[in-house]
Amino acid sequence: MKLAVLSRNPRLYSTRRLVEAATQREHQVRVIDPLRCYMSIATSNPEIHYKGQRLEGFDAVIPRIGASITFYGTAVLRQFEMLGTYPLNESQGISRSRDKLRSMQLLSREGVGMPATGFAHSPDDTDDLLQLVGGAPVVIKLLEGTQGIGVVLAETRKASSSVIQALRGLKAHFLVQEFVEEAGGADVRCLIIGGKVVAAMKRQGREGEFRSNLHRGGSAELVRITPAERATATKAAKVLGLNVCGVDILRSNSGPVVMEVNSSPGLEGIERASGKDVAGRIIEFIERHRKPGKTGTRGRRG
Repeated sequence: MKLAVLSRNPRLYSTRRLVEAATQREHQVRVIDPLRCYMSIATSNPEIHYKGQRLEGFDAVIPRIGASITFYGTAVLRQFEMLGTYPLNESQGISRSRDKLRSMQLLSREGVGMPATGFAHSPDDTDDLLQLVGGAPVVIKLLEGTQGIGVVLAETRKASSSVIQALRGLKAHFLVQEFVEEAGGADVRCLIIGGKVVAAMKRQGREGEFRSNLHRGGSAELVRITPAERATATKAAKVLGLNVCGVDILRSNSGPVVMEVNSSPGLEGIERASGKDVAGRIIEFIERHRKPGKTGTRGRRG
């Protein structure tokens, strides 16, 4: 097969591993910076050009689109889809997962466990909003945040109100969620490929840090997940229409709750913690499911 990997940096661990895994299986691979792509959107004749050349003939495309370029990156991916190239994850599924509010609404509709979550516009509703999620302490998240950036733990009602007022003053959009204290600053990352959990790790935030992101100094270790956690993770991936994703779960007293679904999960932490060839399994999935001119993850509408 001829594969395209949409990535801004070919030296990143995840990109390198995907290229290595595909090359080992004797596929042709090209890393393409989506921001250097430009498109002709013409009736019955869509085109993608890259650094002065037309891109064509790819059997499948693997999107590794960073959160900061979601809008343009998904536009490029849609153009590949229009050309009949099989996408590992569809543009629509990626867009759903990147919109925190939209993804939470979809998961809620389908009965997936989540922390109590609130969203409001008027500052006059702050007190009632905090009450809706169980009161302080609460976690306040910017809708555009990623890798733990833009996430604040407000431990008192006064602190919560102050942070909310500050964000409203900046005209920022944010969610307010209950703080799952019993999780102890840890979460479980489940790596989904084709509707199955192929690897899982427990991520623990460093001392005094409630965020468990590895980019923020957290640690990772192999973990055995429960049947309920497995079912929650696979259902979340299905609801958002993602073939490959990382589902982050908190272990709460009421059972597993989904904190986030990542449509471009990093491979370094999960491969090292689990000892599994996750990149190889991704390429194997494409080999089994690629169909010319047909996308593979319709997901649910919304």
